[in-house]
Amino acid sequence: MIKVGPAGSDGLGNLKGVEKVARLGLDCMEVAFTYGVRMDLETARSVGALAKEKGILLSVHAPYYINLASDEKEKFEASKKRILDSCERAHVMGARNVVFHAGFYQKRTVGETYQAIKDALASLLNSIKRNNWEIKLCPEITGKSSQFGSLHELLKLKKETGCGITVDFSHLYARQLGKIDYLRVLKRLPKKFHAHFSGIEFSDKGEQRHIRTTKPFFEPLARALIDRKVDITIISESTKPYEDAVMMKNMITKLELDNLRLGR
Repeated sequence: MIKVGPAGSDGLGNLKGVEKVARLGLDCMEVAFTYGVRMDLETARSVGALAKEKGILLSVHAPYYINLASDEKEKFEASKKRILDSCERAHVMGARNVVFHAGFYQKRTVGETYQAIKDALASLLNSIKRNNWEIKLCPEITGKSSQFGSLHELLKLKKETGCGITVDFSHLYARQLGKIDYLRVLKRLPKKFHAHFSGIEFSDKGEQRHIRTTKPFFEPLARALIDRKVDITIISESTKPYEDAVMMKNMITKLELDNLRLGR
């Protein structure tokens, strides 16, 4: 099953955001702690209770200021704390997936960066286990080759640590400079995962910015997801996440009905 929803609350606050998601007939919502974890636990409980009542699946995006490969102790420890604070709120909300950008290469080699992030993930996973938090850490595919977070790196992390992954298809599209075969990518992935999508602008260095998602841009991915029979949550991260999530949901529903009529 393909579940679709927006990133963030559309400026309404998370409680009203959940209500709007339900009103629009969408399936999920990603709570965005973009600039810091400023939600108290009581609010997290309220958001989680409303989402459960409305049948909306929640995920959480940890703050952007994270670098698990930093060689500065203060930045490294702050990054871990931001992730764990996000995990605690996610657990209280009943949100399963916690999304984050893992880090940057900076002065380290690719191998050194991978090992530093792997070690940090192992520590985080131990903390999550000790706290009995029912969440999944899901580092995200990034949009530039200068950033840690290729599909290969994240699949390797998943295999070696047991973490989840967030497959940001628009980031992957930009990272590969617009050359992508969605079915080939999906064959490398598990049948169940968390995903992001939006329109995107890129240069020869990769991602520049997210933009509106058009029907022609989304349709190749939508068809591949249906053909592969995946079980995913896909979050719209466009500049109009709610409007574009509705478009994505409607397209998937139409394509699935077309397949049924054709006996596929």
